[in-house]
Amino acid sequence: MGEIWLALEIGNSRLHWALFIGKKLYSAWDSNHLAESAIQQLAKCQTLDHLLQAISPPHQKIRGENTSSSPSSPSSLPPLLLASVVPSQTAIWQTYPNTRVITLEQVPLKSVYPTLGIDRALALWGAGKTWGFPMLVIDAGTALNFTGADANESLVGGAILPGLGLQFASLGQQTGQLPLLEMQNIASLPPRFALNTIEAIKSGVIYTVLAGIKDYIEAWWNLFPDGKIAIKGGDRTLLVNYLQVLYPEIAARWIVEPNLIFWGMREIVMGDG
Repeated sequence: MGEIWLALEIGNSRLHWALFIGKKLYSAWDSNHLAESAIQQLAKCQTLDHLLQAISPPHQKIRGENTSSSPSSPSSLPPLLLASVVPSQTAIWQTYPNTRVITLEQVPLKSVYPTLGIDRALALWGAGKTWGFPMLVIDAGTALNFTGADANESLVGGAILPGLGLQFASLGQQTGQLPLLEMQNIASLPPRFALNTIEAIKSGVIYTVLAGIKDYIEAWWNLFPDGKIAIKGGDRTLLVNYLQVLYPEIAARWIVEPNLIFWGMREIVMGDG
């Protein structure tokens, strides 16, 4: 593996990117899903700098320490390590040269089941290898996932439920009169007992999600009193802020890290020798 390499996690809603220089995570950013024609155009980029300009958001200029020595031809573009939970996107991204798809079989977790999501496995592996096992990872994304492994790096199991945004969207789209609420408009905890419909939706979704998180964390610590907890995902900051208000003793003990999947990918890449 060359010194410069790219990592790409294809999520349900967004593309999550990281630029590595050896073991160092130089930069990370998100972008929208790309059409197949756009991906084919990326393969024509002549330098790393041009590639980064094409895949990073317009407002975000990304420059690596070694971009002055970027590859000078498409065949020498940096390797792309890919982990995906969207099969249709997985297929079209393999048109990019020098792509390696990371599969569940390559993650050294023990006792995994065949349909465990690669995103969950990589995040758990990355967190555990960075901070130690037992480790429980909470992924607060489109879905809210819990995934844990014991001190022997063996999968304990987990749970999946709709994330905050998905719950709000479901009420707004699948009912006749309830409004569709946007996540960006919910910065603080609502009153628990609301006196209007919008606040009632906020209360119902947010407090039950927080109670569920608290319950899973307490169950985890019953199993592993010294077990660690890490949280990632797009809603992580919102949930951490809420939990700091309601359950500060829990919030004080967990690790907030958005790049857990990239840590897992790095473990696998660097482990290749």
